[in-house]
Amino acid sequence: MPAQPFVVVLDHGADDLAPLAEALTGAGARVAVTADKRAALVADGLVIAGRARAADVMPALRAIGADQVVDRRLAGGRAVLAVGVGMHVMFAEVVQDGTATEGLGEWAGVVDAVGSPPGPAEVEVPDGSALFTGLEDARFHVALEHAARAFPLLDHWPADTRLVVPLVTWSRGDERFVVAVENGPLVALQVHPESSGDAGAQVLARWVSSLPTTALDPGVTA
Repeated sequence: MPAQPFVVVLDHGADDLAPLAEALTGAGARVAVTADKRAALVADGLVIAGRARAADVMPALRAIGADQVVDRRLAGGRAVLAVGVGMHVMFAEVVQDGTATEGLGEWAGVVDAVGSPPGPAEVEVPDGSALFTGLEDARFHVALEHAARAFPLLDHWPADTRLVVPLVTWSRGDERFVVAVENGPLVALQVHPESSGDAGAQVLARWVSSLPTTALDPGVTA
């Protein structure tokens, strides 16, 4: 049996992360839901996810050192998957109910309310997407009423660069918002793959299959 990558779903205490952990296990990963900083650092993949308000999640993330963990992982080219509110806090700011919450600032931009209600969303898939190619006709579950309506990093992307341009998947409809970003080791999803049927399972399986596997024993069990 091929080695399975070890994935930590970071337990910030504000959400039930068991369904996502189960989906990641089904996608072929060894999964632990934990707040352990060391495990989060050494894991083959780190997942920050949830459906709670950013104002509730961010203090918990900072308290367990997630800001430092994310910075160190990305600096070393190690995979981070951000889902739902996890995606929101990768931006500079999240505005909900009139309250602005400072995010981790991995990307410029603001997450705020959109007109589209939670529910199924169709996607516009960019050429070269590793996660969504072939899923152009699928519908994915969006659980949150807030999203990024712009991705400013692309507005100022230099023409003469060897850096790989981030791939942004957008929603279809009257009010477009960012559905997913594939930005090197940092991948983020506005949609919730664990509640998006076969298409969501394919997205998770593709992410898991992109991870390296290590022989490290982090000393954490799922």
